[in-house]
Amino acid sequence: MSLNLYQVSVPAYIHTLKALAGVLEKGAKHAEAKGIDPSVLLNSRLYPDMFPLVKQVQVASDNAKGGAARLAGQEPPKFEDDEKSFPELKARIEKTIAYLQSLKPEQFNGAEERTITLQLRAGTMTLTGIKFFLHSSLPNFFFHCTTAYDILRHNGVEIGKRDFLGNN
Repeated sequence: MSLNLYQVSVPAYIHTLKALAGVLEKGAKHAEAKGIDPSVLLNSRLYPDMFPLVKQVQVASDNAKGGAARLAGQEPPKFEDDEKSFPELKARIEKTIAYLQSLKPEQFNGAEERTITLQLRAGTMTLTGIKFFLHSSLPNFFFHCTTAYDILRHNGVEIGKRDFLGNN
């Protein structure tokens, strides 16, 4: 049985984005229960040179929709990075999931060998679809989801591994 990149990308992105939405929900409830201004959590970061929680979620969303779009041979949809609240971040995740659900497996036919060119701060990077997915898109997506989780956990939100992994 051969796998199409759709099967290993889109469902993984959707599953983890849903788990991230659950983690954010727990963050919002924690702030409310403890009388913490939500902006304190939303602007928290693990280290001064790292992105805050809001940006971690935005970049996770960008990696999911951008990765899937490129593998499907499409231009990624552009979302404004203007979220300032837990509900707005959850809405962004929902919009990302809706986009991912609009993609069809057949759009990913041949994606393994498709040429993907990225414009990065350090210059242009060109990869095959499989290398792009395995070495760039998926690791970056999980990095930002994990960092968002870690920021909330570091700030006392009662979440654990099961929250990160989501419901199977």
